[in-house]
Amino acid sequence: MFIGHYGPAYAIKAIRPAMPLWLLFIAVQLVDVAWAVLVLLGIEKVRIVPGITASNPLDLYYMPYTHSLVGAVLWSLAAIVLCKPAPGVRKWRTAAWIGLAVFSHWVLDWLVHRPDLPLYGDTLKVGLGLWNHPAIALLLEAALLFGGMAMYLRRTTAINAIGRLGPPVLGILMLAIQCYVFFGPPPSSPTAAAITALISYVVFAAVAEWLDRQRQHAPV
Repeated sequence: MFIGHYGPAYAIKAIRPAMPLWLLFIAVQLVDVAWAVLVLLGIEKVRIVPGITASNPLDLYYMPYTHSLVGAVLWSLAAIVLCKPAPGVRKWRTAAWIGLAVFSHWVLDWLVHRPDLPLYGDTLKVGLGLWNHPAIALLLEAALLFGGMAMYLRRTTAINAIGRLGPPVLGILMLAIQCYVFFGPPPSSPTAAAITALISYVVFAAVAEWLDRQRQHAPV
């Protein structure tokens, strides 16, 4: 899953407005950020195998440190501890939302991945395989993204035209990129896939934070 992960980020921002949106955007993709770094370091492994699923050519055959269930829990706990001092967090109760954002990644991946998500280590791999049903997977991604964004937009008000138009435009752009990922050519190499992923996560977080500053939280 790709753009669907951002739905929980928007939803949590609607519930906890003081939390920085960029931090939530990174949190929901933290597992993949770590995956990309470990792939570049040669620690976790991926192959480009066109046709391995109907919509994703990545053979994610070894990723015990980032995408195992135990690993996801540990990344979530680490995020809670490390993010507690951050502006807009400060309290354990608020930091727990960061942990929830991080763990949501594994849950949503479980829906779309083929059985390549280990429960622990590199064993007992699971995944419902919605990537083999591109139309359903794409609708799920869009529903999650725009559902979370709708919650966020209802709880905030634009202070200028950028704030009013920016989030929907960003969502449409993200959906277009998702379509390209599903139906476009495969990455040229595992290294290219990892670098592209890292760049996209940073850019999306930066743009979302900038657009968020063009809106203000609606008074209760």
